[in-house]
Amino acid sequence: MQTKLLTLYFPLLLAGAAGAADWPRFHGPDGTGTSDAKLADTWSDTENIIWKTPLPGMGASSPVVVGKKIFLTCSKGGADDVERHVMCIDADKGSVIWDKTVESELPEQGKIREDHGYASSTPVANATHLFVFFGKSGVFCFDHAGKQIWNKKVGSELNGWGSAASPVLYKKLVLVNASIESKSLVALDQATGNEVWTAPGVNDSWHAPVLAPRPDGSAEVITAMTNEVKSFDADTGKQLWRCKSGIQWYMCPEPVYKDGVVYCVGGRSGTGGLAIRTGGSGDVTKTNVLWSLSKGTNVPSPILHKGHVYYAHENLGVVNCIDAKSGEVVYAERLDPNPGQIYASPILANGKLYYLGRGGQMVVVSAEPEFKVLSNAKLENGRGVFNASPAVIGDRMLIRSNKFLYCIGSK
Repeated sequence: MQTKLLTLYFPLLLAGAAGAADWPRFHGPDGTGTSDAKLADTWSDTENIIWKTPLPGMGASSPVVVGKKIFLTCSKGGADDVERHVMCIDADKGSVIWDKTVESELPEQGKIREDHGYASSTPVANATHLFVFFGKSGVFCFDHAGKQIWNKKVGSELNGWGSAASPVLYKKLVLVNASIESKSLVALDQATGNEVWTAPGVNDSWHAPVLAPRPDGSAEVITAMTNEVKSFDADTGKQLWRCKSGIQWYMCPEPVYKDGVVYCVGGRSGTGGLAIRTGGSGDVTKTNVLWSLSKGTNVPSPILHKGHVYYAHENLGVVNCIDAKSGEVVYAERLDPNPGQIYASPILANGKLYYLGRGGQMVVVSAEPEFKVLSNAKLENGRGVFNASPAVIGDRMLIRSNKFLYCIGSK
């Protein structure tokens, strides 16, 4: 009974005061990318577009939603003159409510691989405030009217892949994966930006921190990185456990947690994924690893649904279905039409998986252990730049490219 009550209460700690129907952070309210929304199955540049809004710059950051407000970041310019925008957009009309620029600490990284720019971290919001992470320029807090409340630096290092880890909220904290900037996980006070704790030893990790409940009512923050996965106490930053993963690459996909198990995928060769029982202490490599597999993915995050883990390979156009209990590969199938590279994390809505390619080609697949393509759709003639993950608002989908923010729904 204690575990059941904890599972029911825990989402309240993550979502803060945001509404149940909001999409306030990367990959949805709890980071699992799932929704009950009945989304459109097909669209084009002229079909099922509720509105589209031109953007003042590029970005790999995803839109987030609180109430009728959409928040998004963009950037333009280069290392010596980068201009970063934080925007608020009306969810019904697509009109810009406000557009603020922030003061960036320059120079930035001279060359960002894959040209995804300087606005790659998805913001996180609650009912009153928005929190945005811009690498060595720090974390910025705005109120919903666009007033900047504070700015806090969390490190000054740069990287050729840029900065991209998205922050999350826990109780009164903003949790920031500052692996690139300071090789650490940092907790800031939401009201003041003051540092509450810092946990060192976080290397080559580009994903949002993952929160999981513990039996005593506390929570742990899980971070996957090169060769290992680490867990920290969410209230104090004390390291709780570590586990060798066998994934010898930097970690971009956000792990997904459910019912005492965290599922991690990543890498390009060797081990590609593993399942770890949470709630441990010390080195849990020999005791808490439930399974590992060779098929991984280097960029998009996985979806966990009805006992199966779904994810797309970033380069091959292949999607995988893994039995969450055994680690058995149920299927590994090639999408048709081929969406090309996939950097966006898929979302699941109403039993359907939405896989978005970097050019704008979407392929919709049944979220069942039997592979079945249901439909497909395309934006910008399949030749745009779509690095961000979709978001959901009501029964509509938000998709951003380097040029536009699209609101898609059945007409």
